[in-house]
Amino acid sequence: MMKKLHVIGFVWLIFIAFVSNAQTIIDFKNPNIHYMGRIPMDGEAARLTWTATSVVMNFNGTGAKAVLKDLTGFDYIMVVLDNQLIKRIQPGLTKAEYTLATGLKPGKHKVELFKSTEYDMGTILFYNFELEGNGKILPPPFYKHRIEFYGNSITCGYAVEDTTGQDRGTYEFENGFKSYANLTARHFNADYRSISKSGIGITISWFPYVMPDIYDHTVAMEPAKWDFSKYTPDIVVVNLFQNDSWLVEMPENAQFKAQFGSTKPTPEFITNAYSKFISGIRSKYPHAKIICALGNMDATKKGSAWPGYIKEAVTRLHDKNIYTCFFPYKNTPGHPNPQEQKAMANNLISFIHTTFNW
Repeated sequence: MMKKLHVIGFVWLIFIAFVSNAQTIIDFKNPNIHYMGRIPMDGEAARLTWTATSVVMNFNGTGAKAVLKDLTGFDYIMVVLDNQLIKRIQPGLTKAEYTLATGLKPGKHKVELFKSTEYDMGTILFYNFELEGNGKILPPPFYKHRIEFYGNSITCGYAVEDTTGQDRGTYEFENGFKSYANLTARHFNADYRSISKSGIGITISWFPYVMPDIYDHTVAMEPAKWDFSKYTPDIVVVNLFQNDSWLVEMPENAQFKAQFGSTKPTPEFITNAYSKFISGIRSKYPHAKIICALGNMDATKKGSAWPGYIKEAVTRLHDKNIYTCFFPYKNTPGHPNPQEQKAMANNLISFIHTTFNW
């Protein structure tokens, strides 16, 4: 009899251990997971490429994990729990489980995985969430607005984590979470997209392609085109021309020679190129408000011709729903630091509040 009781007790302990380690698997294709950004669903995982591509889940439970893999090892994920940033994860090159939060107060929570690095730094594969115990996924969150950004290194949060003044833009120092774009979107509780790349321009970039070449791609350097019917923003913000403003003054640069030969582009050429790009955006989104922004680096310093090119391009489009908003020149070296990104966000937030009564 005593031996039988020992066996029963042992079986019970195994059962308790099993229950305590139990978890609920939420596959990446679960319809209650909310994705922000252009994210292909390939095979067994969702592919996060662009800056700010995000995976969001509401759940009832005490903790959550995620199964992730990075294709380069040069990416970071920001973990946001109940609208508060709690940690940064650097996924490895092999598929692995990462604890997002544990020991939470039982009840409803929201967790978000936010890719803070841009597409040429790498791709993160998201396979599934795992909820502690009997945790359950809930219907996806509601977002009041939709905003889409087209930008360069400023929008990507290039070098925003470099506190040494060296303005380094490698993956350790880039953080799109601190970008004015993300700060603005979160202020308005907006579902937002960031189609951005450091060094890119409209007429010329630091590499052999420009934003008009990739703006309509699902993944930047892949041929598949994005289906614009899947996402219609209320507002589109375009913050480009900073790289153009430098490169058109560099006739010895390889990209200058490739794009322009030996002759600097005229103001008319630049204005027309901008008008054409904005017209392309308008063709995708007939009813969106479009904000043609610029700054806060030296393209908006006193005496710069580039705000004027944008104003003229907008005037020529004869579209009452296209606006200009220029960020004041920050007058400091390098890319914007966190405080300067916040100042940009405050300017844009104020403009949107005032102009659109959000």
